[in-house]
Amino acid sequence: MTDSGPEKGGVTDPAVHAAAAKAIELISDGALVGLGSGRAVSVFIAKLGELQRDGEHVRVTCVCASRASTLEARRVGLSVVELGEVGALDLAIDGADEVAPNLDVLKGRGGALVRERIVAAAAKSMVIVVGHDKLVHALGERGPVPLEVIPMAQALVMRKVEALGLAPRLRVDESRSRPFITDNGNVIVDCTLANRIEVESAAPDLERALLDIAGVVDTGLFLGMADRVIVGRADGEVDERSRGARRIAR
Repeated sequence: MTDSGPEKGGVTDPAVHAAAAKAIELISDGALVGLGSGRAVSVFIAKLGELQRDGEHVRVTCVCASRASTLEARRVGLSVVELGEVGALDLAIDGADEVAPNLDVLKGRGGALVRERIVAAAAKSMVIVVGHDKLVHALGERGPVPLEVIPMAQALVMRKVEALGLAPRLRVDESRSRPFITDNGNVIVDCTLANRIEVESAAPDLERALLDIAGVVDTGLFLGMADRVIVGRADGEVDERSRGARRIAR
């Protein structure tokens, strides 16, 4: 069998490693750091653990958005506490499934979107770490918008989503025989758009319409939340974009 090389967006992707390494530079001693979930965050957690082990005299306290991130952080020796034990976080580090030119992002294909939003909302700054492959011209370009839904409301939500012109699909777990269940005990409904969100004002309109459906806990549309996006490339180069920058080079 031949080696197909590092998986784009995966834990071996050099673009993700480059972005995570750049994000590590934002960490100072004593920082309260929110950790999202997903592959990019896994890479960042590993590098943050290395920073502490290498005698850099940097000690941080972390709040994690998922059980998986909590386990990873503790495994590399990071101090993990609950959000209620600390005040405002200094920054939150997370990945994204899609990043639009205005730095709006689409998240939740890993299923932790509600807790990721809570951690981001508690932070003074939200930093997104991605490989170049996550950049899109418009949200919804490469996949559906995830919704976290209370199980009782699943059928109702799917009918309402269809009425909005989207195609809903219940996410299943790895066995493909049962629904995927979030850390909150809810299900995920993935909503495919008829067209990607070309007009910037359409994203908040869609978000409001989805949140108005009874039983929808949250959406994967993270609009106006990312303060900085760190974009890694396969050659190790890194681009940074901050809120207010209107273009991301492709």
